[in-house]
Amino acid sequence: MSRKRKGISADEEELWRRVTATATPLHRRPVAKADVPKPGPVSPPQRAEGDLFAAFVTPARPKGRGATKVSLQPAIDQTVAVHPLRMDHGVYRQMVRGKTRPEARIDLHGMTLAEAHPALIGFVLRAQNAGCRLILVITGKGKRSEDHGPIPQRLGALRHQVPHWLHSAPLSGIVQQIATAHAKHGGMGAYYVYLRRPK
Repeated sequence: MSRKRKGISADEEELWRRVTATATPLHRRPVAKADVPKPGPVSPPQRAEGDLFAAFVTPARPKGRGATKVSLQPAIDQTVAVHPLRMDHGVYRQMVRGKTRPEARIDLHGMTLAEAHPALIGFVLRAQNAGCRLILVITGKGKRSEDHGPIPQRLGALRHQVPHWLHSAPLSGIVQQIATAHAKHGGMGAYYVYLRRPK
């Protein structure tokens, strides 16, 4: 157990004066002592009784039609556009303008991530075996629902996950280019997927 220190006694103070009188200072100039006031007791911040999370204040979320949606990731069209162009520029331009008709399509809208992933892999592999070059993957834009939590929820999990799946094994060696579909083919709720020629 540690003992609490009390103030200095008169004998200890006298002994200290004798020791300091005989001590040789290290510096030639005496160092002036600054009068530093002793810190007083710090009182904890006042908070309502029973409010354990008063320190964690979250800003009020805007409500109504003009409420701002906060995204934790960059927009999906920006993420897709970051990938370099790996196909003919003229064909790509025709594709994104909706001038080229997809040869096959799959609608993942309404599926869970666990259902959509194997369905997408199977569809892309079959499409390449059939000799298709341009296919359409429909994901939907995602449901808009009330979000009351402190962390904003991502809108359209499939829409965000499909490009990642297409750039990962076993599809990364098959897929040549991904682009957001033209409005007449689904717009932001679908992707054009341009496949490599089968070897």
